[in-house]
Formats: sequence, C-alpha cells, structure tokens
Amino acid sequence: MRDYPNTYYSATRRPAADCAPLRGTAAADVCVIGGGLAGLSTAWELVRRGRSVVLLEAQRIGWGASGRNGGFVLQGWSEGLRKIEARCGQDHARALFALSVEGVEIVRGTIAGHALPGCNPTPGKLSVTRYEAADQLQRHRDHMARTYGYEFTYLDRPTLRGLLKSDIYFQALRDTVGFHFHPLNYCLGLAGLIEGAGGRLFEGTAMTGIHRDGMVGGTAGTGGRWRVETADGSVACHDVVMCGGGYGGPEFGPLRRAFLPIATYVVLTERLGDRLQDHVATTDAVGDDRRSSDYYRVVEGDRLLWGGRITTRYEQDERRLAALLRRDISGVFPGLAKVRIEKAWSGLMGYARHKMPHIARIEDGLWSCSSFGGHGMNTAPIGGRVIAEAITGESDRIRLFAPYGLTWNGGIFGPAAADLVYAGLRLMDFWQESRSRRQGA
Repeated sequence: MRDYPNTYYSATRRPAADCAPLRGTAAADVCVIGGGLAGLSTAWELVRRGRSVVLLEAQRIGWGASGRNGGFVLQGWSEGLRKIEARCGQDHARALFALSVEGVEIVRGTIAGHALPGCNPTPGKLSVTRYEAADQLQRHRDHMARTYGYEFTYLDRPTLRGLLKSDIYFQALRDTVGFHFHPLNYCLGLAGLIEGAGGRLFEGTAMTGIHRDGMVGGTAGTGGRWRVETADGSVACHDVVMCGGGYGGPEFGPLRRAFLPIATYVVLTERLGDRLQDHVATTDAVGDDRRSSDYYRVVEGDRLLWGGRITTRYEQDERRLAALLRRDISGVFPGLAKVRIEKAWSGLMGYARHKMPHIARIEDGLWSCSSFGGHGMNTAPIGGRVIAEAITGESDRIRLFAPYGLTWNGGIFGPAAADLVYAGLRLMDFWQESRSRRQGA
C-alpha cells in the first residue's frame, strides 16, 4: 500500500484513521471495488438503504484521481448535451442533465448535512472562451434556460477582463450553482460516514479476481453469490460493483477493456499575495473552451491550483510537470512567467470513448460505476445513487445510461489513437484562436 502522492490535497487532508487490509474471509450484501469517489458514493448510498457493504481499495481512500483532481463540482457530462440530444433525443438528454444537477446537490447536501470538515466548498465557475464567441455563448445560455431550465450568466469581454486580467479571454458563462472544493477531504469524510453506518472499508487490498460462488435455489451459474478474491482473503456477496478508475488492471475484465487511462497534470503555485489581484480577481473556478482545456482556481486565498494537459502519458517528473504548466500559466498571465511552483503531480482517470461514464449492469449481480474522467465531481455521486437504486429495486434510472455501454477502448492501439485525436484537437484550438485574434486585430 503506497502513501498518498505529494499533492496540495494530501498536504492539507483532514486527519483520518487508516483502514486495515482484508485478512481472511468476509461476507456482505454488496462488495464495492475501489475507494475513490465512485466506490465511496456507491457504498454510502447502499448502507443508507440498509445493505451491508464491504469496500476494497488497493491503495488508500481517495488515493487515485478522486483525491488529486481540480475539485470542480458542476452540472453536465463530459459529452456535450447537443451530442447527447442527437444520440438519445431531447427528453432523454433532459433526464440525464437532471441527474448531473442532482449529483451537484448530493455533494453539496452531504457536506452541509454532515458538516464534513476541510471540504471548503466555494461557489461559482466561469467557462471562458479564447476566441470571439458572444453570439454562440448567448445562444447556449438561452438554450439551457429554455430546454433544461438551467440559468447561466453571460459575461461580455470588458466584464470578464475585470475578473481575469488576460488578453487571451473573450467572453464567459458563469455557473452560480456549481462549486469547487477539496476532493480528498470529501472522500475521507464519506469514508467516515460509511464506517459510522456499519460499512467495512479495507485499504491496501487489491481485488485479484471475481467469480461466481456456489448455488442459490438449486441453480448453478445464475443468481448465485459472487466471490471477490484478494491476495490474503475473499469476500462473498450477492452483488459486486466495480468502481476502479484509471488505475484498474486486467482483473476488471470487460470494464478495463472499455476505458482508457488518461492523465492530467496539476500544479500549485507559491503564495502570490497582492499579486494575485493583478491577474485573478475572482474566487470562481475557471475552465476554458479548449478541447484539452486549462482549468484553475484560487486556494488558500492567494495560490493558484492549475491543471491541464490531457494526455495518455503519465508524467511523474515533478520538475518537468512544473515547467510544462508554468508555460501554460504564463501563456494566459504573462506576469506570472516566473511564478514558483511548489507542488506538481499527475493522475490517471478512466475515460470512455463515448465520453460518458460506465454506469451499467454487466450481468446478474455484477455492476460497473466507473469512467468518470473529465466529468467533474458530481457524476460519480449520482452514479453511485443510480447503482444503489438498481440493486435495491428502488428505481430503474440506470436505463438512462443504456445508450452508453462498455464499448471497446481500442486495445493496444487505444492510447496511440487517443493521442492522435488530442493532437488534432489542439491543432483545431490553435487555428480557431489564431483566426479570432487576426479578426480582432
């Protein structure tokens, strides 16, 4: 079991007791595999509904992408709503969008209702453009209000540049419902709630295999209990929920063949003091319109937590990471070209080719709640709720994700294809932004 990586979040995490590894056998109604936000959300929703739960985490609670991301909790999905409408129809798209908003409220309500410490929720998010898009943004604002009942505030160029003092940006939409927070402390808070409600959590316990175990009602092979194997024990259960993210291996079977591990890079700057107001005069989180976007927010009052560089390359050299993202920061705010980077890290997320999560029943008693890369921190909580409702028979909302199944990730060719796609998207960004600057000159 590895300790937490050296990130801003691990340095400021709340005190929490370690969970022992699983030794020997255990039994539960449900075994949840993965102690990130998806696994914790699923376990919490199940124990609240009276199910006994065992959760297995290969490393530490929130060790992977769930505990080292940008910390954005926002409406929507990684796949755009227009594309969801085209694939599923507008009524279906509305239902999926409503689920994403419900996910935001789950996180907000859990923090407030249980007074989870150290989460530091801060409202507001600016979606900014790097090219002239006034008409486009206002049409999108109107479409969201008319079709989805969701309100954005439009910011013109002078207003935006009063908040983000950069010549790079043109216009923005402000989301006043979304917020940003400390994701690792939220994960640790959920773990405490699960244990307090009787759930059992095991760290340093990697799943090594899953198979049917025994007979129920005299019929072998169908409807039987499952057995989840680990190096030093096993769990017998009625249902298994696989919540592994970008770090999941071949033991995840069809789920691992359906997602790609995609990396993102994040840095934390030195304290900027009064200099911050010369560049960033808002507490809103910020994300730009690039296909491989920059995203950032202010933490501790005067530091920037900055992320970006979506890629299949899992870079762990902190000096290289710092240099890459310092270059991105100075491209937006030239006055920060020499800013000191105090921490730099990367993480792997699970991405699906269709850009929607894998929330599905794989077979009787075997479920997936995974592939939340690029979605923000609202989607895993609503995924956990939908899975729990399906297991308990409370609802069939899981059917809303049926159009987005476990499609093949491309196998050994998947990462190379993804890099080629991202390279093309970056070229499109460059062309679009250059054209806008020429027109504005």
